[in-house]
Amino acid sequence: MCGIVGILGKQAVAGDIVEALRRLEYRGYDSAGVATVENGLLDRRRAEGKLRNLEARLHNQPLQGRTGIGHTRWATHGKPVERNAHPHMSAKVSVVHNGIIENFRELKAELTADGYKFETETDTETVVHLLTRELGRGVKPVDAVANMLPRLQGAFALGIIFAGNDNLMIGARNGPPLAVGHGDGEMYLGSDAIALAPFTDQVTYLEDGDWAIVTREGVEVRNAGGMRVQRPMIRSPAGTMLVDKGNHRHFMAKEIHEQPEVIGHTLANYIDMAEGRVRFPDLGLDLSAITRVTISACGTAYYAGLVAKYWIEHYARIPVEIDVASEMRYREAPLPKGGLAVFVTQSGETADTLATLRYCKGEGQKIAAVVNVRTSSIARESDAILPTLAGPEIGVASTKAFTCQLSVLACLAIALGKAQGKISDAKEQELVNALTEVPRHITTILRQEAQYEQLAHYLGKAKDVLYLGRGSSFPLALEGALKLKEISYIHAEGYAAGELKHGPIALIDETMPVVVVAPKDELFEKTVSNMQEVAARGGQIIIVTNAESGAAGCPVHAHIQMPDTHPFTSPLLYAIPMQLIAYHTAVFMGTDVDQPRNLAKSVTVE
Repeated sequence: MCGIVGILGKQAVAGDIVEALRRLEYRGYDSAGVATVENGLLDRRRAEGKLRNLEARLHNQPLQGRTGIGHTRWATHGKPVERNAHPHMSAKVSVVHNGIIENFRELKAELTADGYKFETETDTETVVHLLTRELGRGVKPVDAVANMLPRLQGAFALGIIFAGNDNLMIGARNGPPLAVGHGDGEMYLGSDAIALAPFTDQVTYLEDGDWAIVTREGVEVRNAGGMRVQRPMIRSPAGTMLVDKGNHRHFMAKEIHEQPEVIGHTLANYIDMAEGRVRFPDLGLDLSAITRVTISACGTAYYAGLVAKYWIEHYARIPVEIDVASEMRYREAPLPKGGLAVFVTQSGETADTLATLRYCKGEGQKIAAVVNVRTSSIARESDAILPTLAGPEIGVASTKAFTCQLSVLACLAIALGKAQGKISDAKEQELVNALTEVPRHITTILRQEAQYEQLAHYLGKAKDVLYLGRGSSFPLALEGALKLKEISYIHAEGYAAGELKHGPIALIDETMPVVVVAPKDELFEKTVSNMQEVAARGGQIIIVTNAESGAAGCPVHAHIQMPDTHPFTSPLLYAIPMQLIAYHTAVFMGTDVDQPRNLAKSVTVE
C-alpha cells in the first residue's frame, strides 16, 4: 500500500516527512519522494528503492520548504522507476496519490487533445494536469480541487500542495484511508495515524468521500457534495504500535475497509492497467504446457482456491484438483510430472499446507505460493512467490487476505487462459478492466454498512443459519458460514444451492435465516428456484444480489443490493457482504471479534 504524508510546519519539513514515511515501510513500496513549497516555488526529490536512497538525495540536494508532501509508492500504472515516482507536479501544483484512477485513459486523451504533455506512465499525472488546467483558467486552488474531484472515477486518496501558497494543503479520500493531524501551529496529513504519531496524537479521520482544506490554523472538511461537515478529533494510540485500529472499533473492521486499497495494489502487481493486460511473473514453467493444476490450502484460503478452480477451468479449460491440505498430505495423490501446484496461505507457516507442499515438490511439481508473508517457510520453499500485498492482518478471521488471494488467483486464471489460447486479447482486456473496477465497487458496498448493523439484530437471535450459492458463489456461501461461525459462534453451514433438496431442506422452518449469494448470472434462475423452495417452507431469505428487488419472485426478509458488475469479479465483491454480516452480528452479540475463542492466526501444528 502506498503511503501519504503531508506537513504544514514551522521549519523545513523534508526530514520529518521522510521519518514519517519510514513508519509506513511495513506497507511495502518501490520508490519514494518529497515535494515542498519554497519561496513560492515547488521543488521535489525522488528516488527508486528504499528510503535511504531518498535520504541520500536530500542530503546532497536539500529541500528547505516549510510545506511539503511525501509518498512511498507501490507501482500501479507504470514501472517502478524514478520518473514514475511521486510526488507528481507541474509548475502550479504537486500531488501524491494512493489508489487507482479508473478513467485515466479517457482523461489523458482529453488532456492530451488540450495540449498537455504527459511525462510519466502513471494515472496520477492526470490529476496534476486537471488541476493545472483549472488553475490556468484563474480558478482558485480550493475551487480547482472542487471542480476536479467529480471528474475522477475509482478508489483513491490524494494529498495536494500549490505553488505560491505555503499555508495550504488539501487531502481527499474516496476509499483508501486518510487522516488529518492537529499540532500547535502545525498541521499534518497521513494515510495512517502511525505516520503522524511522532508529531501529534490528535487526529481527525476523513470519512469516505470527504476532502479536507488544511492550513496551519486548522482544517475545514467537506463531504462529497461539497458541504462543510464536522468530523471528530480523537486521540490516536498509534505512537507505540506498528498498526492501530484508526477510527474503527476492531482490527477486523479496519481490515475490511482497507480492501479497496490493498486489492488495488495487489492487482497492480500482476496486471498492466494502462494496457489492460496481465503481467504475470515467470513461474519457471511453460504455462501453455500445463495439463493440470493442483491447489491446496486450509480454511478461508481453501475457499479462495475453490473459487480459483471455477475460474481456471472456465477461462483456461485446465482441470483443477483441489483439496484441504490436511487431507491431501495423507492420501498420497498421484500427480503428473511437471504439473503446477498452487498453495494459498496468509501466514505462509500453516503446518498442513507446508507438509503438502513438500509432498508435491517430491512428486516433481512446480510450486507457486500465494502468500502474504514473503519471508515465510512456504514462500522460501516455493519455486515462485505470488505475493498478496495485503499488509499485516491482525484480526484472526481473514478478510483482506482472502480478497487479495482471490485477486492473485484471478490474474493467474487469466494468465493461464491466455497462455493456453483460450482467451483472446479482447477477452483479456475485458477481464482486466473488470478487475480494475473492483476497488471502486467495494468502496460503494462499504458505504451501505448501516443495513448490516440492522440485519445483525435479526441474525444475532438465530441458532442456525444456512448459506446457499451456485457456481463460484458456492465457495462464498462456505466462506460466509465460516465467518459467522468463527466470530459470532452461531452455527452456520454453507451449501451448493442445488444440494438443498438433498438433505438441508429438512432443517428449514420459519425460524431459519437463509443467506443466498445470487449474482444475476447464467445460474441466477436456478438459484431463484432454490429460494422459492426455502420460501415455501417458511425460511427467512436474505438475498445478496445485483438483481432488482422482487426478482426472486418470493418474499425475502432482507435484500442486500450489490453493484451491477462483470460476473468474473463477483466472488471478490460478494465476499464483502459475507464479512460485514458476520462482523456486525458478532459485534451485536458482544463476542471478541479480533481474537475469537479457540482460534489462532497462524496454525503451525496439526
